[in-house]
Amino acid sequence: MRGRRAALAFIFVTVLIDVLSFGLIIPVLPKLVQMLNGGDTEHAAYWVGTFGAVFAAVQFLSSPVQGALSDRFGRRPVILISCLGLGLDFVFMALAPTLAWLMVGRIISAIASASFTTANAYIADVTPPEQRGKAFGMIGAAFGLGFIIGPVIGGQLSEVSLRAPFWAAACLSLVNFCYGLFVLPESLAPEKRAKRFDWSQTRPFASLSMIRRYPQITDLIVIVLLAASTHYVYQSTFVLYGDVRYGWGPKDVSYVLAVVGVLSVIVNALLVGRLIQRFGEQRAMSIGLACGVVGFAIYGAAAQPWMFWLGLPISALWAVSQPAAQALMTREVGPEAQGRLQGAIMSLVSLIGVVAPMTYAATFGFFIGRRAPMHLPGAAFFLAAVVLSVAWLIAMRHARRHAAAVEPAAA
Repeated sequence: MRGRRAALAFIFVTVLIDVLSFGLIIPVLPKLVQMLNGGDTEHAAYWVGTFGAVFAAVQFLSSPVQGALSDRFGRRPVILISCLGLGLDFVFMALAPTLAWLMVGRIISAIASASFTTANAYIADVTPPEQRGKAFGMIGAAFGLGFIIGPVIGGQLSEVSLRAPFWAAACLSLVNFCYGLFVLPESLAPEKRAKRFDWSQTRPFASLSMIRRYPQITDLIVIVLLAASTHYVYQSTFVLYGDVRYGWGPKDVSYVLAVVGVLSVIVNALLVGRLIQRFGEQRAMSIGLACGVVGFAIYGAAAQPWMFWLGLPISALWAVSQPAAQALMTREVGPEAQGRLQGAIMSLVSLIGVVAPMTYAATFGFFIGRRAPMHLPGAAFFLAAVVLSVAWLIAMRHARRHAAAVEPAAA
């Protein structure tokens, strides 16, 4: 028990520092793209969407490789290589003189950012099935805590320079590498690892064939993919949306993101485990998705900043759905395939991410542009609410199917 808790603590800190480094650049990356693009907001929105799509496409190609490597050689080396690669890449982006060079940096980030995927497999390695929902919630809390501190520091550093947060992110990632090098234990014992590295499972669309082996989780994977697609509305539109609708600069955006992070920590650390225990994983997932639908609808309709703030606590409960879905899926897969499952899911999430950032950015750019039939900056958030509504409907169908399958077995 003590060893499991120590391992969870190590992976919590590793993920936290990684999220901090990414959080530092959230308030400034769209502004840096805008600056390198000549300052035009509408065209910057399209470029931010393009950056997101390219990032996702590269992750789609590389995630299966990362998952298979962690199944064969262990989680620890994959996480360490990721942290080192990200640290060096943030230095590269801090020095990028043009959009083209910045794009190269984002491509390297996509290749290196394996620690989040491998962290999920790590959790599955060291946590019994009945405790995984709570454990995934703690990793969600690490994300939330990282997004409290990272964007605030990044917003403050943006007063010095738009590139200063990249230097700070580089330092954090390299510190994370050193931390992991000395204290992060391996979670996958040699006897539980895949017997060989199977290149056939690292082809991008091989993830589809692997997932077909587990048809019982198809609904859950579709839910995760739809929910993941709506996350892209934040990174592709939020900074520019705040500027256009409310006149927010990087510092203002960082404060909003900090509140989002506080609420995320509260939900993930204090509520996820309790809600899953009280309602069960199935119902907790549905409740979280429904809260996400309402939250996005409020964001889209918020003509004044105070209205946007009202949506934050409701939207925060959306975080319950992800740990619940992850816990349900990991019950269906053995320890020797957890890394490949997480890599396959991340690969599909990345494939969705090729389309989603461009879709949300184009929706935002169109409805603030001269050709729009009406000025509607919140159009991208309304679209995200529709997508999450579909995920909620599928979750309800999955719950009915699960109940129908359990009843005959109980009888």
